[in-house]
Amino acid sequence: METITKATLACPQCGHYQTADMPTDACQFFYECVNCKTVLRPKKEDCCVFCSYANERCPMKQAEAI
Repeated sequence: METITKATLACPQCGHYQTADMPTDACQFFYECVNCKTVLRPKKEDCCVFCSYANERCPMKQAEAI
């Protein structure tokens, strides 16, 4: 299975969608919404902003699922 490295984040503050590249070697803890400038942080149970707010899990979680 090929690792997905792009995901679409949905800002919980303003609802803006933004496609972004996911790092393949680390979790991303912060992401600034390009629309409202809110800094997203992972939810308590998630490792990164992609796992919390994107349509795809981060590459590290994808690898764990294999």
